[in-house]
Amino acid sequence: MTTDQVLMGLGLIVVLAVGSQVLASRLRIPALVVLLPVGFTAGALTDTVNPERLLGSTFSPLVSLAVAVILYDAGLGLDLRRFAAHTRRVVVRLLWFGVLVTWASAALLAVPLLGMSSSAAVMLGAIVVVSGPTVVAPLLNFVRPTDRIQRILVWEGSLIDPVGGILGALVFHGVEAGLHHGLGSRLGFFLASAAVGVVGGAVGSAVLFPLLRRLRLGEVLGTTVQLAAVVGVAAACDIIRDDAGLIAAVLMGLAVANLPGADVPARKPFFETLVQLIIGLLFISISATVTPSSLRHVVLPTLGIVAVLVLVTRPVAALVASLRTDLTRGERGFLGWMAPRGIVAASSASTFSVSLVDKGIGGASKILPAAFVVITATVTLYGLTAAPMARWLGVLRSARSRPLLVGGAPWVVDLGKALRSAGLEVVMWAGHEDERKRIAAAGLELAPGELFAAATGAGAELEGLTGVLLLTEEDDFNALAATHLAGSVEGTVYRLAPPVDSEGVVAPYSGGQVLFGAALTGAELTRRHDRGARVLTHHVRGPLPDGTDVLFLVRGDGRLLPMTRTNGPTPQDGDVAVLLG
Repeated sequence: MTTDQVLMGLGLIVVLAVGSQVLASRLRIPALVVLLPVGFTAGALTDTVNPERLLGSTFSPLVSLAVAVILYDAGLGLDLRRFAAHTRRVVVRLLWFGVLVTWASAALLAVPLLGMSSSAAVMLGAIVVVSGPTVVAPLLNFVRPTDRIQRILVWEGSLIDPVGGILGALVFHGVEAGLHHGLGSRLGFFLASAAVGVVGGAVGSAVLFPLLRRLRLGEVLGTTVQLAAVVGVAAACDIIRDDAGLIAAVLMGLAVANLPGADVPARKPFFETLVQLIIGLLFISISATVTPSSLRHVVLPTLGIVAVLVLVTRPVAALVASLRTDLTRGERGFLGWMAPRGIVAASSASTFSVSLVDKGIGGASKILPAAFVVITATVTLYGLTAAPMARWLGVLRSARSRPLLVGGAPWVVDLGKALRSAGLEVVMWAGHEDERKRIAAAGLELAPGELFAAATGAGAELEGLTGVLLLTEEDDFNALAATHLAGSVEGTVYRLAPPVDSEGVVAPYSGGQVLFGAALTGAELTRRHDRGARVLTHHVRGPLPDGTDVLFLVRGDGRLLPMTRTNGPTPQDGDVAVLLG
């Protein structure tokens, strides 16, 4: 290809990846539902976006390293403190029983339905066992199931990718060698690959952790150091054993996220942007390698395999994994209805199928198109049905507001108690120890860790927050926090108004919706509370009491409506008004 063609192809892949993600966000559907058909269509219309022509032999190792970066980011989101015994039991069962039953089901069906040789069928079965954070996390963020089932699925998706990657490499080498090796030697290969990944993860963590803890590199340089460490360790492990770098990447993310003292900010905008871009590029690139002609005799038989995997195999695996646990019937049902295939399945199929075709393995040419159909069908099916299924099974999070109150002044604690008495689940955060003791003494939930970790759900994993109320006595802190949190939390970020004559650094001019009337600044609220005013709740039945200021309204369905400078909701019969009086 000429230089102009390469530039055109690379530019088009990036534009299609980002454009698909933007379109999906506007349509409020998972991005993968758009990425896969867009990549396939682009590959069918032009050879310019075919990554094998653009990058040649470098495409496969680049995909492997890109997946390692994705899995490292997934590891950063795994909090061992939330890996409770029942969660751990279910995840471990899904990792061994779920993998085995899925592998066996897909392999046994591929022989008669797709006309594959047993070797190619075993390879396809090993490829489609994986799920992964690239598909599970966006779907869960879209659906918003209960915390417990979300943690199980996130842990499964993050851990099954490296396991499935190594399993695929093991089967590939066995098929390539004609399966002359016995079970013992293949098991030894698997254990050796796992050992290489564990050692690589330990070494990488031992190098990376002191750098982040002692050098205090800051957000930008700290992110680039993490990226370099993950790519370097994953590449070294893959050189020794295929796909061992995936295990190393997840373990490094786990170590950095859970060892105390690592200087890793809760918000990682550059890293998050990079991972999002990588996911889009990989799905566009890999789906562009699937040709329409290769799908001609594959689609319908593969959909038959998908039907069995979705309707029989996954529910059986979920049922066995949840035996003798306290999961509800609805949680077990949703667990059995969530197993989309992701980027590791796509990258493994792209990598292994070409080599097996070259070696003349019967049916190997159908591995990539069949895997593409499995990925597309499962992502589309689960993406479009997960939300109604969660609603039907009763595992959606409550629609009631769950605000995070930032601050620990006496009037703020009174506000927290008032909102709790109005039926809301209130979470509070404060930086000063005396304020934290005041919150704890009031019996309110206190978020641990740093503010941005609590607000964004990172670190402490405070899932389900619907908004942030910045109520500290420091106007500049409120303003800066509102600026940093905007766009990173679900719902709206509100802050107290600074005094009219404020000469703070940023307070009068920054973003974030300003709470209450013009006279109710933070200083005025503190002054009135010190003089005996209290935060009260009043069930609205006609006019509100005289001499009170409305701070919030809680609707009958649990929605919290703050009074702001730009919006003053009208009290209705049946509301609970939170008043200062």
